[in-house]
Amino acid sequence: MVEPANTVGIPMNHTALLTDELDIVIPTIRNLDFLEMWRPFLQPYHLIIVQDGDPSKTIAVPEGFDYELYNRNDINRILGPKASCISFKDSACRCFGYMVSKKKYIFTIDDDCFVAKDPSGKAVNALEQHIKNLLCPSSPFFFNTLYDPYREGADFVRGYPFSLREGVSTAVSHGLWLNIPDYDAPTQLVKPKERNTRYVDAVMTIPKGTLFPMCGMNLAFDRELIGPAMYFGLMGDGQPIGRYDDMWAGWCVKVICDHLGLGVKTGLPYIYHSKASNPFVNLKKEYKGIFWQEDIIPFFQSAKLSKEAVTVQQCYMELSKMVKEKLSAIDPYFDKLADAMVTWIEAWDELNPATKV
Repeated sequence: MVEPANTVGIPMNHTALLTDELDIVIPTIRNLDFLEMWRPFLQPYHLIIVQDGDPSKTIAVPEGFDYELYNRNDINRILGPKASCISFKDSACRCFGYMVSKKKYIFTIDDDCFVAKDPSGKAVNALEQHIKNLLCPSSPFFFNTLYDPYREGADFVRGYPFSLREGVSTAVSHGLWLNIPDYDAPTQLVKPKERNTRYVDAVMTIPKGTLFPMCGMNLAFDRELIGPAMYFGLMGDGQPIGRYDDMWAGWCVKVICDHLGLGVKTGLPYIYHSKASNPFVNLKKEYKGIFWQEDIIPFFQSAKLSKEAVTVQQCYMELSKMVKEKLSAIDPYFDKLADAMVTWIEAWDELNPATKV
């Protein structure tokens, strides 16, 4: 049985990277006691907490953390009518934190994710590994069979083109999980006792042209490179679908990264996912998505952006038009989602005006 790491005794004076350039975004409906386990690693950083659900409820945060907390009333006050693009009663509300951050990098984590242990029993500093992933290049145009060639002790294998070895900037670092796997409801139902105990010491670049199911519970990204595309869609209260928020964002992000020549890495770091959600509740949320994804994924696989789209915002606006044109026939929800994608970009640009040269 995999167990979370006990971080008691880990010195607080280990070197924290990019403390002035990175925000940690946490969506939650409960007191953030889980931060005590993360204190040795996360306390040096600024937290942006997005409170879901009842805004009158008080969320307790352990002492010693530097944070700002936003609830639904704050979202409505800051965005006005454009607040309609931020999901309610769903962890997709976390993307509001991406919008109000002013830092270059974002690390987002769920409140049921604990510190994992590597095979030697050492506590895993997930944030440090994410930063290392983001600060070294990606290799999306040619697969290296030794995985990440930029890791210490690795390199490009024989036959790898020298013209591609410089790599490209890494926009996204996608981490994994021990204990409770990130399964859909049908898989949960047939494998209720399955736990992930396999720790694979590897990082790889997801090749250009290949989509992936992005999980938002252990994720970091370069906000300056890809932030406007990290919209987790319309999910939760009042919507016909849930639990596809991070995957929707991942599909949009990957299409845009491929178009702009940016990289996406997956693998290390691991976190310990402590709590399995109810598969019957999940099935109700995912039911339509399970059918819709058979059309959504081919849509993204065939999506081609124009050469005129040279910024993330321009790319995302083109995608929103494609969603409206090609996915609205599946369900009117996609027409609404396409409009929300536009609203999201408008709100992003209002809070993050372009710097004039």
